[in-house]
Amino acid sequence: MLDRNGQVLETHSLRASQIDKINSMKRISSRSTFFDKFIFPTAWFGFVGVFFVAVLHSGAAKRDPVALLVPIFMLIGGYLTMKHFVWDLVDQVFDEGNKLIVKNGSEEDLVLLENIMNVSSVTHSNPPRVTLRLINPCRFGREISFTPAGRSLFHPFAKNRIAEDLMVRVHRAKFPLPE
Repeated sequence: MLDRNGQVLETHSLRASQIDKINSMKRISSRSTFFDKFIFPTAWFGFVGVFFVAVLHSGAAKRDPVALLVPIFMLIGGYLTMKHFVWDLVDQVFDEGNKLIVKNGSEEDLVLLENIMNVSSVTHSNPPRVTLRLINPCRFGREISFTPAGRSLFHPFAKNRIAEDLMVRVHRAKFPLPE
């Protein structure tokens, strides 16, 4: 940005460096994590709640009390599924070469590739997930799970490219090739 005299303002270079830093970070987590963690569970529990109220108001619960078990099992099953497969996902993961920036809510932490013990990938779940097991725990614990970007709809049995790339890079970070 220029002032009236055509001079570059100091804030312009600061903003440009911030933009360059943001642009140099490659996001490797999916942009649908917010939907998976918040929108879908809200819709699921809302639907089950409406179903439960409908069963109560229709009188079906009086005729057959077993009708109340269906929404109760749906609540319990939905909660347990989301607790184990969705709510433990971090919001964002950015790749900066030899380190990863991990963000969850307002918290952020840096994970060096040398600190990753294992990279595992599960592609046959919804959402798919990559789990990083750490040697030394970070702010988010000993394991960090995220939904990788770029799902392949046409090749559901394909290996996840992000997980495969991380596996190779973690190995190289720990055991560099001799020169």
